[in-house]
Amino acid sequence: MIPESIKKAYGFDASFQIHPLGSGHIHKTYLVTGSSQQYVLQRINHFVFKQPDVITQNIKRADAFLKQHHPEYLFLSIVQSKDGKDLVYDPEGWPWRLFPFIERTLTVDAISTPEEAYEAARGFARLTRNLDGCNMNEFAPTIERFHDLGWRYEQFESALSTATSDRLKQAEHAIKISKEFSFLADEYKALTSTGKLKLRLTHNDTKINNILFDSQTRKAVCVIDLDTLMPGYFIYDLGDMIRTFVSPVSEEENDLSRIEVRREVYESLLRGYMIEMNDVLTEDEKSAVSFSGLMMTYIMALRFLTDFLNGDVYYITSYAGQNLNRSRNQLRLLELLRAFQKNEAQ
Repeated sequence: MIPESIKKAYGFDASFQIHPLGSGHIHKTYLVTGSSQQYVLQRINHFVFKQPDVITQNIKRADAFLKQHHPEYLFLSIVQSKDGKDLVYDPEGWPWRLFPFIERTLTVDAISTPEEAYEAARGFARLTRNLDGCNMNEFAPTIERFHDLGWRYEQFESALSTATSDRLKQAEHAIKISKEFSFLADEYKALTSTGKLKLRLTHNDTKINNILFDSQTRKAVCVIDLDTLMPGYFIYDLGDMIRTFVSPVSEEENDLSRIEVRREVYESLLRGYMIEMNDVLTEDEKSAVSFSGLMMTYIMALRFLTDFLNGDVYYITSYAGQNLNRSRNQLRLLELLRAFQKNEAQ
């Protein structure tokens, strides 16, 4: 239910129709339809995003930069309330916000063609390219150390020291493989500590359903879900696309034989990303392209495995061992991705 105070704050009277929208698991999202306009109304989950004002400020500053330097670019800016507020808090302390609804668009939940991969990658890359040159000191993290692989490996090691003997035994093979890939954490530290990667404003959650496609042409229209728009490295965005695009099955698949690296999808997403970013990335950054997919796949394998070892306290699970299965899934993808890249390099 949407509190009456929120409806009043945005001027939504009885003539507006409000229905749930999307399949997200973090925020509550609604489509609001009036006589001449449609909006997306969203309640922010302040347990996940503990500083919603930081999200708002990042979006507003990015919007101001884009309006000045790339006025033709479609960016989802916040619609203010009747009294000029970017966020409106309900009586229970939940923050709400409003965005315009982009008509004649759709989202997809899984990559089905190389063309979709190309368009999505180009769409995410275009956002990063257009934000190149903005003052990074004006932006703050919305989730601290979100993709810090070194920190995630430290969390994994800490979980190993506190996990029950039963969980350690169940995860024995996954732990072994995770340790074998620890060199990726070392490589990440080397890349970030030496300044070879430039800090940029990145999306940081580049799943396919965070792009709006034109419902007729299937071209990328704009990027959505800007909660994690914050300083980061390009390997975060490109790597998470590789992780979530190349396999025909998701991280929830328990039949590991169904996991594979789809060559055409991999090549298409790289082509789409680089057509926008080739002139923006430094030579040092370009040398890290192949590392990006390995890094982001590994970080998710570690996060799932760490949560399993900790007793499933972070990710929602629907059956016993789900986080362990998710980790096994990502470790298998990591192995296949590394083998694929080695074969391509020969």
